[in-house]
Amino acid sequence: MTTQLTNGKAGFSLPTPKEHLSSPVTRDMVRVQQKIVASAREFLGGEGFMEFLPPLIGPVTDPAVRGAKQVDIDYYGHRYKLMASVILYKQATLVGFDKIFYIAPNVRLEPPEASATHRHLAEFHQIDVEMAGATREQITGVLERLVTHIVRRVVEDIPDVLEALGRDIAPLKEVLAGTAFGRMTHSEAVKALQDDQHDQSPDAEIDWPGEEILARKATVPFFLLDYPKGSRGFYDRESKTTPGQLNNFDLIAPEGYGELSSGSEREFEYDRIMARMRETGENPAKYEWYLNMVREGIPDSAGFGLGLERLTRYLCGLDAVWQASAYPKVPGVVSP
Repeated sequence: MTTQLTNGKAGFSLPTPKEHLSSPVTRDMVRVQQKIVASAREFLGGEGFMEFLPPLIGPVTDPAVRGAKQVDIDYYGHRYKLMASVILYKQATLVGFDKIFYIAPNVRLEPPEASATHRHLAEFHQIDVEMAGATREQITGVLERLVTHIVRRVVEDIPDVLEALGRDIAPLKEVLAGTAFGRMTHSEAVKALQDDQHDQSPDAEIDWPGEEILARKATVPFFLLDYPKGSRGFYDRESKTTPGQLNNFDLIAPEGYGELSSGSEREFEYDRIMARMRETGENPAKYEWYLNMVREGIPDSAGFGLGLERLTRYLCGLDAVWQASAYPKVPGVVSP
């Protein structure tokens, strides 16, 4: 079977499903991914987080998909969406439990050119965590301990699998050496890139090439903090002391692998969410069920989504993220 870009241009092809599923690399990747999922459940369960089964469809989904298209379906005559992320449901779920997580599938039809980044899929999974009453410092602490725990389980429990994949484990052992994950603000990242003659806008997200430049200079994962307001969705909380700046973060993997996770403190007050929706051009009428819950009161919270396939790619040392999926959906590529 030949797999081609939907626009008919040559230049990217995937192995057939039989070739991919029977490949020794895929088989070892699945062993690492199984360890990641089991380790995440072990860690989060031990810290008192309750696992929920994720919703797959809803009347609205995450609007902040950054250039990707959402997928509509007909739900008994109503236009529903496949989940681009469970962010709105995570906030809602906190009315029942203070600490929750999902291992959730997401569908985002990224533009075909995103296939060149080696880190985008149109269908992927996230370890999605939300915690009531948490600050950014507290939730990044949870994420740092979670990633360190997963790295330790993979390195110590299945070193033979990493060896078979040809993964150099020295950089992974540095993660376990006790060095705290670094912190860099968005403005510091912009200055560092501009000093490197990289044309990075101060008002936008760090672009993909810029992110790779920063990631190649790092030896352990690090956090990027304080993105400008216009670069993210209405649910990332705006700083009350520095208007225009968000109390959010990305976690960047070293060795050039790039973004593993995004998160933030959340907007939870009705008036502030309505104002942010208007600023971002969202129609509040679409979010009726969510806004009704916000009006009645949802907890103050912070959380993150950790990309499962991206984390698998990083731990396995794979060239591209599609290799970390049993049935990869590369943007623009027709595949089963």
